[in-house]
Amino acid sequence: MGNPNAPLAGVTKDFKGRLACYKSDWIDTCGSGARILAPTAYIFFASALPNIRLLMFLKISMIEGTLSPVETLASTAICGVIHAVFGGQPLLILGVAEPTIIMYHYLYDFGKSRIGRELYLAWVGWVCFWTALMLFLLAIFNACTVITRFTRVAGELFGMLITVLFIQEAIRGVVSEFSMPEGENATEEIFHFEWLYINGLLAVIFTIGVLITSLKSREARSWRYGSGWLRSIIADYGVPLMVMLFTAISYSVPGKIPSGVPRRLNSALPWDSSSMYHWTVAKDMGKTLICGLLGLPPSNGVLPQSPMHTKSLAVLKKQVIRDKMVKCAKEGMKEQVSHTEIYKRMHDVFVEMDSAPTQAVEKELADLKEAVVKHDNEGESNGKFDPEKCIDLHLPVRVNEQRVSNFLQSVAVGLAICAMPVIKMIPTSVLWGYFAYMGIESLPGNQFWERMLLLLVSPRRRFKVLEESHASFVESVPFKYITSFTLFQLVYLLELDAAEYEEIVGHPFRRSPSKRDGESPDDGSGESSDEFTDAEILDEMTTHRGELKHRSMNSRDKQFSAIPEGSAAM
Repeated sequence: MGNPNAPLAGVTKDFKGRLACYKSDWIDTCGSGARILAPTAYIFFASALPNIRLLMFLKISMIEGTLSPVETLASTAICGVIHAVFGGQPLLILGVAEPTIIMYHYLYDFGKSRIGRELYLAWVGWVCFWTALMLFLLAIFNACTVITRFTRVAGELFGMLITVLFIQEAIRGVVSEFSMPEGENATEEIFHFEWLYINGLLAVIFTIGVLITSLKSREARSWRYGSGWLRSIIADYGVPLMVMLFTAISYSVPGKIPSGVPRRLNSALPWDSSSMYHWTVAKDMGKTLICGLLGLPPSNGVLPQSPMHTKSLAVLKKQVIRDKMVKCAKEGMKEQVSHTEIYKRMHDVFVEMDSAPTQAVEKELADLKEAVVKHDNEGESNGKFDPEKCIDLHLPVRVNEQRVSNFLQSVAVGLAICAMPVIKMIPTSVLWGYFAYMGIESLPGNQFWERMLLLLVSPRRRFKVLEESHASFVESVPFKYITSFTLFQLVYLLELDAAEYEEIVGHPFRRSPSKRDGESPDDGSGESSDEFTDAEILDEMTTHRGELKHRSMNSRDKQFSAIPEGSAAM
């Protein structure tokens, strides 16, 4: 991103850049047909359910009905539609996250004692108005260029903090199932010890069940059993199906169990009382103003829903590209040409079959070039070069950026307001399992997490890390620097997490929280199978956060006793 100086220069540049591909953002999706429903359903559950439970956990009843899950769903739907139609980053998922909820708590406590409850929403409307004006000024003067100053420390800590908060939410939720909720009548039968204990045990079963089955369903494409289309359906729709499955199971309890066991969601019914940072800031101004005038909490970008959305839309180029590149590589090996010549042939095949600009292709194939050419530098024979494995690891990934899935999921969130009686059928324990799933799915791909795991590996067994697919920093950075940097981040993370429980402005609160790396492809040298789908290769090449794996491969015959101590610094 450049560094424009003139007022509105950044917004103008972003607007022109987005306008050039705006039509294709809508039209190109028509070729996907019903397949677009898979990411739509996946991200709908990831967006709607946490919004509902977030407010219930934070006990928004404390602000006496001025904010409820109905309002948060309405805000998510309205802001989502606006963003899908006008946003510069159409894959970004919006929602009412923890900072907004905490701010509304503070605003209510502050305003109630000064202007009264009756004027609270009007006052919040003015707060949103001035916030929108500030966003407008930030967009005018290109303030978002500060994002280029963010470091790895901030990005990794924020991602890990979201993960920790989700897992904490799940644990606290399961523990709370064994006790009576605040404000309830202790004389009711469902709050007797034996029923509270049964409710807690059911919560443990449902939480673990949703967590395990959701994690397993996302790996369905690599299962040995079932046809390809069945495995694809389970992988695409597995998580929503698991939520519905365990909701149905919760109604299979004996009839003698009192109503309310297991505990279910409780919410008021609606009828009861290319980077586009500059343009995104300007668009946020409009959303904040509209929500403020409507008395709704403004929505903002949420994690990990946005990376989850990107991952669900990511696709590889057609399998024929991979097959043809493997074929030309094997032909070169038979002719005993150099690995540099083999890469050149694969490069020509990719350029011939891909429509991306040449400059972009060179950048995307840089890792593949390094992985192939290094065999010449190391003086290895063709027998140690596996073209299938090399191509599977480094073949470029394509993400179909479009607006339809975000638009559809935002509309679905709005329709969920009318379906609140159905949503209230979901047990709270199913939500705890879903939260745990979202937290664990956010771990792979975070280098901070990978470095923490590396610290737990015995020094005598670190060579096993190098024998497998691993991040490049494991070889290039001395272990003492990895240790010190990781411990610094860990202390920082603990401090941030502890701050969630501190008292702010005299009001105690707890902030509620907002894929395991695939294994390396098989080492076998057999011919490629038609059942080895693009989506399955994608699962091997990307993390569940929607990010590419950057990996370095070493021959298995090289044994290492420890991580090198004298390598270059990070």
